Amino acid sequence: MFETVREDLRSTLDEIRAAGLHKPERVIGTPQNAAVAVTSGGAAGEVLNFCANNYLGLADHPEVVAAAKDALDRWGYGTASVRFICGTQEVHKELEARLSAFLGQEDTILYSSCFDANGGVFETLLGAEDAVISDALNHASIIDGIRLSKARRFRYANRDLAELEARLKEATEGGARRKLIVTDGVFSMDGYVAPLAEICDLADRYDAMVMVDDSHAVGFVGPGGRGTPELHGVMDRVDIITGTLGKALGGASGGYVAARAEIVELLRQRSRPYLFSNSLAPVIAAASLKVLDLLESAGDLREHLAANTALFRTKMTEAGFEVLPGDHAIAPVMIGDAAEAARMAELLLERGVYVIGFSYPVVPMGAARIRVQLSAAHSTADVERAVAAFIDARAALGTAGV
Repeated sequence: MFETVREDLRSTLDEIRAAGLHKPERVIGTPQNAAVAVTSGGAAGEVLNFCANNYLGLADHPEVVAAAKDALDRWGYGTASVRFICGTQEVHKELEARLSAFLGQEDTILYSSCFDANGGVFETLLGAEDAVISDALNHASIIDGIRLSKARRFRYANRDLAELEARLKEATEGGARRKLIVTDGVFSMDGYVAPLAEICDLADRYDAMVMVDDSHAVGFVGPGGRGTPELHGVMDRVDIITGTLGKALGGASGGYVAARAEIVELLRQRSRPYLFSNSLAPVIAAASLKVLDLLESAGDLREHLAANTALFRTKMTEAGFEVLPGDHAIAPVMIGDAAEAARMAELLLERGVYVIGFSYPVVPMGAARIRVQLSAAHSTADVERAVAAFIDARAALGTAGV
């Protein structure tokens, strides 16, 4: 039987490659940092890394690494269990309490990833008599999580408040018991920030709850790095925050839901990814606690990241590239054609800059781009070298319009 399936799969893979949509994996032989050594999947050698979620440069921070090593001695390698059986250690409870305090929420529950966190919320909180209203550009984990629930599903165009209100009216007139607005705090392919103050105003008007996936914001967005709710002054008005430990908060893995106490307690009782997945590895929990310690004095890192971001966006715009507007560390350089975006990424790697071309279905058809991600680990010289590499690669590609 599989021989027939094999040919079908090969044909599909050939179509993906022919369309310029194939996603090769490059192998890195060093820790995550501003510069990494690529050992396969492209030009070998040390290159500048401009495609990681290592926003604050903490993935290889010596204090974080030391905390992880100490945790191995104190807590062991893994829990070998789920939380409600025998997988809850003191370090898990400590991290949940610290995250709650940091994010201004009543309680927090840990997951093995933010994908699992988003996968565990909707089915638990919403039934067939409820409604979820989701931004059209929300992360795939939100989309998949919504699919698991029986709630009525409404979608509004990205950051379109008029359409959001129309969907809220529709849900209300349809007799929805509970209404949940869900949005990314920062949209990962565009770097756009959700208008949370206005969203919360609409939620108040239509008696809805608000959920924010703040994975691309917590740690470095907002005056204290507490994310988009802090940035917009609505920390006390957001009911559910989901996020990851795998980006600015050390870059390992793991996720969380920080929310009203009753929501978290219900998730502990009924959220399937929590009940049926091993506990977060204690070494990650302990290292994440050290990251939270570092965030208390990370103002200089956030300032340096902001400076790097402004420099890159300004220099690239002056050089004639189309960079989506904003001031987030995600700076998408628009290419358009998928094959050209892939080729541009290859040319940049040859010039010592590691970036990735994104194309359909990750972004809309015809809107291929190179998503550049700045880090506090980058120096000013690193940023200027990246801009020069873009200019040189564009000339080699022969595409004046890029």
